Amino acid sequence: MASGGWDEDYRQRGRLYRGEVRLPPIPRGGRILDIGCGDGRTLQALGAHACTAVGIDTARSALALCRAGAREPAPVLALADAGSLPFRDGSFDQVLMFHVIGHGYSDDRHRLAAEAERVTARGGTVHLRVFSHEDLRAGSGEPVEDGSRLRRNGLLTHYFTEEEVGALFPSMLPVRIDTVRWHLRVRGERLPRAEVEAVFRRPAPPESSGPPFDSEMNHNT
Repeated sequence: MASGGWDEDYRQRGRLYRGEVRLPPIPRGGRILDIGCGDGRTLQALGAHACTAVGIDTARSALALCRAGAREPAPVLALADAGSLPFRDGSFDQVLMFHVIGHGYSDDRHRLAAEAERVTARGGTVHLRVFSHEDLRAGSGEPVEDGSRLRRNGLLTHYFTEEEVGALFPSMLPVRIDTVRWHLRVRGERLPRAEVEAVFRRPAPPESSGPPFDSEMNHNT
């Protein structure tokens, strides 16, 4: 996924996002990866938990904001492509993907999903948050793919159905897929906002039940 647009956005506008950070339950001592950590809001919230937090982003200016706002214990930060993560298989107990996977074309989205699954430990979870096709902005911008719009700043956003979200991780177990709806009041008008939140679990390895018979039996026949 291209980083130039986001790098310029963070450089010009600084911290882009405001409001409360909603985190899933964080396991004590867990290894948490924040893919597309942006200006570091989620990483700052993770700092209140007894976990090891790692953030990656393709925008150098975003990582600079993360460092400037970091609290102790400081998170580990890396400049990296979410479609080719520099981590071993099963490195993390939780992978957070908040409004990142939707900023790419169809092939990009599936590549990012596959990488997120790869670095998730067996029994671990991926937490996804994307914009819904019900969101007020789903119809604005230049259409480039079915459900995808190119904004005036040159950044692409895909607006998902719940079915599309479920199809991103065919090898993982969907724990939940929900559409969250609220309204934004602009000049007295209530405008619809919507995003899809989902949790997927990577199946744990099956417990070994041992050989179906005593191996010595083969030697005695």
